[in-house]
Amino acid sequence: MYKLTYFDAPVSRGEECRLALHVAGVPFDDERLPQAEWATRKPTTPFGGLPTLTVDGKVLAQSNAILALIGRRHGLLPTNDWEAAQHEAMMMHVEDLRAHIGPTLRIKDPEQKKAARQALSADYIPAWAGYAERQIGDAGPFFAGAALGVVDIKLFVTLRWIKNGTLDDIPATLFDNQPKLMRVYEAVRTDPRIVSWQQKR
Repeated sequence: MYKLTYFDAPVSRGEECRLALHVAGVPFDDERLPQAEWATRKPTTPFGGLPTLTVDGKVLAQSNAILALIGRRHGLLPTNDWEAAQHEAMMMHVEDLRAHIGPTLRIKDPEQKKAARQALSADYIPAWAGYAERQIGDAGPFFAGAALGVVDIKLFVTLRWIKNGTLDDIPATLFDNQPKLMRVYEAVRTDPRIVSWQQKR
């Protein structure tokens, strides 16, 4: 039995792990930690962060490691080691994007936040998207062809964060000129397994 621990929010690293477990078709305990309990629980986690995945009493942290484990065990990551490494490299690329946007969430001054996000939108994010676009296969609809994998789920959750327009001064249309990224996004968004999970929310 798996237990996935994350905050009670359908976003970010925890949600991509939930989606991966759901797509894999395996039962799991979806532990949603109240923010009020986080200060107490934080020191008990491997690296002071969430999500964590508990399997047979062992605790694994870091979303990419969790996704890779789920992928290897349940057919959502290639069995070829080179191909699997390419998928994991893209997942690290997604974390690079989050690492650049994340600090803007903590900027208190509105003008400073606006300037920081406009700079990202003008330079870093389009460059990030260009690098991502070049790594995606031509066949589709997913990252490496016909089969949905954990890398597609991670891309979807992060692209949705921007495309939903919830980040002021980061245009929701930034990825519209990246056809492969948008192809992956739409393929995951409309996958019946993803739809069924979102309908539970």
